[in-house]
Amino acid sequence: MTPATVITWAICCAATAGVILRPFRWPEAIWAVAGAALLLLLGLMPFGAAAGAVAKGLDVYLFLIGMMLLSETAREQGLFDWVAATAAAHARGSTARLFLLVYLTGVVTTTFLSNDATAVVLTPAVYAAARKAKADPLPMLLACALIANAASFVLPISNPANLVLYGGRMPPLGQWFGSFALPSVAAIVVTFWMLRWAERERLSGNCETDIARTPLSGGGKAALAGIAATALLLLAMSALDRPLGLPTCIAGVATTLLVCLRAKRSPVALARAVSWSVLPLVAGLFVLVEALGRTGVIGMVAHALGFAAETPVLGAAGAGAILAVASNLMNNLPAGLIASEAVAQAHAPRLMVDALLIGVDLGPNLSITGSLATILWLQAIRREGEDVGFWRFLKVGAVTMVPALVAALGARMLLG
Repeated sequence: MTPATVITWAICCAATAGVILRPFRWPEAIWAVAGAALLLLLGLMPFGAAAGAVAKGLDVYLFLIGMMLLSETAREQGLFDWVAATAAAHARGSTARLFLLVYLTGVVTTTFLSNDATAVVLTPAVYAAARKAKADPLPMLLACALIANAASFVLPISNPANLVLYGGRMPPLGQWFGSFALPSVAAIVVTFWMLRWAERERLSGNCETDIARTPLSGGGKAALAGIAATALLLLAMSALDRPLGLPTCIAGVATTLLVCLRAKRSPVALARAVSWSVLPLVAGLFVLVEALGRTGVIGMVAHALGFAAETPVLGAAGAGAILAVASNLMNNLPAGLIASEAVAQAHAPRLMVDALLIGVDLGPNLSITGSLATILWLQAIRREGEDVGFWRFLKVGAVTMVPALVAALGARMLLG
């Protein structure tokens, strides 16, 4: 092993640790970009290779831009507050029913707006609704965190990690449903019942029944219509086996401009509220993974996948489970990037790729550091005065993620 390889690994590990742990409370993007820049400055990564790595993520960047604009537009127009308040009003005094309604709202939000929208935008609205209903907010908040990952492979658009793992070329929608419809149902249902059991004491009793609801504004209705239209557009693009990034971006920009025009608001102010730092974060991770690939580590992973493919069912299930755990050690975005490159080199069979996607999407429910969505969720609840420590989340994650992963992978293996 050469000194250059050791230094490259050290920089990549340090940068990834920075993204997960956020020393000095610096944004995640700083650590990813700093790691990539250091590789360039030390001559460990040619500029052309780094530029090529960044370019690989074009479809992911466009997808994220569109989804972030849709989410912020909906938030700014009060759509999520209205949805959460409606759920609280329909709970009819039952805390358990409120929990179910919040969970179902999270399923819909994750499915059609991505897991980041559930973590960042829906979570504060759910907290406010729980407070209005005088219910313990923690089970509702945990539901937002867990469903953001458990429902993130219902559709190709449900999680940016899906685009990462498939390198921007998603399977046609019919093939997607054939692979993931049953595993998604298994993951969602098992996660619900295990979380419901784990939080049974907090969910006992009643909550407030008289919840005042503010009617949805015209801008909120326009945002809802834009989201529905975007979902239909992306379903059509997926069915036609077309890239999702550009249509998502166009739909997000169009919806934002139309809603702002209707509400007589400047789109610039809304755009400023979007967390644009996600884009350099993802770009930096692409560079770090490219650097690792140049050291041969991805080739080793590809060799392991090729060996596992000799026993298709057990190999695929094992690979998915290992990636699920690895996603918590290094975050699922870099884990998914490495898996994507290894899959391309190994020419892994479809069953294994599907199992890896389940692992990279569902595995992060084990810990707070598992996915960007969960890290953003933690920041969101801290702004509301709540907090969940690493061990507290791990206890819930172990109870919910492990059986859900077994159920989802088992369902996929049954499909063959």
